[in-house]
Amino acid sequence: MLFILGFKTVARALFSRPATCQYCGAYAPQQVEERANRLTLFFIPVLTTSRRYAFTCSNCGQSTGISRIQKIALQRG
Repeated sequence: MLFILGFKTVARALFSRPATCQYCGAYAPQQVEERANRLTLFFIPVLTTSRRYAFTCSNCGQSTGISRIQKIALQRG
């Protein structure tokens, strides 16, 4: 029997909020992104193994990791 297993990282933009960037100091839209690592079987995603969230500046491109709780707070506020 032959099984083809692998991992795939999927990135997607969730939403954006205007805020001041801690790196460049510009008041610009900050994009909240989700990166999910998924286990694949025969190139079909089967299971999500981990999720990470990041806050990315649209002006300078610097990214800051945030927790799931912080992502929910930004989404509501």
